[in-house]
Amino acid sequence: MGYRVAVVGATGNVGREMLNILEEVEFPVDEIYAVASRNSIGVEVNFGEKRIFCEAVEEFDFSKVDVVLMSVSGSFSREWAEKIGKAGPIVIDNSSYWRMNPDVPLIVPEVNPDDVALARRKNIIANPNCSTAQLVVALKPLHDAARIKRVVVSTYQSVSGAGKAGIDELWDQTKAVFTFGPTPPKKFPKQIAFNVIPFIGAFTDDGYTDEEAKMWNEVHKMIDPAIKLTVTCVRVPVFVGHSEAVNIEFESPLDEDEAREILREAPGVIVIDKRDETGYITPKEAQGEFAVYVSRIRNDTTVANGLNLWVVSDNLRKGAALNAVQIAQLLHERDMLERTPA
Repeated sequence: MGYRVAVVGATGNVGREMLNILEEVEFPVDEIYAVASRNSIGVEVNFGEKRIFCEAVEEFDFSKVDVVLMSVSGSFSREWAEKIGKAGPIVIDNSSYWRMNPDVPLIVPEVNPDDVALARRKNIIANPNCSTAQLVVALKPLHDAARIKRVVVSTYQSVSGAGKAGIDELWDQTKAVFTFGPTPPKKFPKQIAFNVIPFIGAFTDDGYTDEEAKMWNEVHKMIDPAIKLTVTCVRVPVFVGHSEAVNIEFESPLDEDEAREILREAPGVIVIDKRDETGYITPKEAQGEFAVYVSRIRNDTTVANGLNLWVVSDNLRKGAALNAVQIAQLLHERDMLERTPA
C-alpha cells in the first residue's frame, strides 16, 4: 500500500522538483495529484513516466489525500494550509509563513527529527528557508560535539532562490550584455548578470533583511536559541546552488581534523576537503545532488575554538523539494500517515 499525495504549486520550479524527487526516492505513492492556481488548470507536469494535469486548488478535495507537499507564497499558504490540514492530510509547507508558529514544527530530518511528533497540532510541518536548511545540517553535529557560541555567515545565493523569474532575469541579462542590449532589472533591484547584490528580501528596522533574520530565527528554533548568529545574504549570478562561508566559535576546543571526522559521519553531509586547487565543491558541482557539501575546513586562529567552513548545496533540492520529501519519508517511517487502503 502507498499514499495519496498532492503537490500544491506543482508548476513551479520547486513543485516540479518535488515530483521528480518523489519518483527518484521511490516514495510509496498510490495516487499523485498536481494542484495549482486557476491559471494553471490543465498544465501538464510529469511524475516519472506518468503525465498528470493540474487541478485548481479551490476545487480540489483534499480529504482524499494523505499528505500534501506545498510550494507556494506565504500569503497563499496563510490562506490554504490550515484549511487543507483540517481536511485531514498533513501539509508540508515550503513557504515562510508557518515556520515560527509555536504550534508548527520546523523540520530538517537530519537535525531535529523528533519534532515531527508535533505535526498533528495543526497538521502542518514547515520547511525551513533554503539557506538555513543546508546550514543547520552542517552545524548540528558540530554543536553536539562542542557547543556553538557564535556563527558568522555570508551567503552566496543563486537566482533560482527567487523562482523562475530570477532564472529568466539572469539568462536575459547575460545575453543582453553580450549583444550590447539593455539590462533593466525587474525581479532584482539591480542588474544580477556579472554582479552581486548584498540584499535579499526586505530591510528591517535594524538594517538587516528579513532573509537574514529568517536564518538566525530558524537556527534558534531547530538547534539552540543560545547560539549567536549574524548573517549577510548576497545574491550571486549562479542559476542553481547556494554557497555559504561559515565562521564558528565553540565553547569547547574542536580542531579542524576532529571537525572533519565528525562531518564525515554526519547524516546528509559529504566532505570534499583537499588542500589543492580543485579540492572543494562549487554550486555547479552540487547541482542535482542531494547532499550538503562541506569544504575548506580550517582552524580560525583569531578566536579561541574557532573554525571556518564552506557549505554548498542545491537550493531546489535540499533547500526545498528534497527536504520536504524527506519529511514525508520521516512521517512514513514513524507511521504518522494514514495509508490508502488496498
